[in-house]
Amino acid sequence: MCLAIPALVKSIDGYHAEVDIEGVTRSISIQLTPEVRVGDYVLLHTGYAINVIDEYEAQETLKLLRELSEAR
Repeated sequence: MCLAIPALVKSIDGYHAEVDIEGVTRSISIQLTPEVRVGDYVLLHTGYAINVIDEYEAQETLKLLRELSEAR
C-alpha cells in the first residue's frame, strides 16, 4: 500500500515544481503530470506528483489526515 498526500503547486520550473504541504515547502518532480499548472493540487508520492486533483478533494483529504493525526 502507498500513501499520497495533497500538495499545492506554488511554482514550476521545467519538470520540477515547488509545492506547499500544510505550510511546508518541498521541491518535487512533475514528470508524471506534465499538465499541472501553478495553483493546482497534486497527489504527492515519494517526491513525484502522480495525479492532479481538484481543491475540494485535496481539502477533504487533508482534513482526514489531520483528524487521524489528532486521534493518536
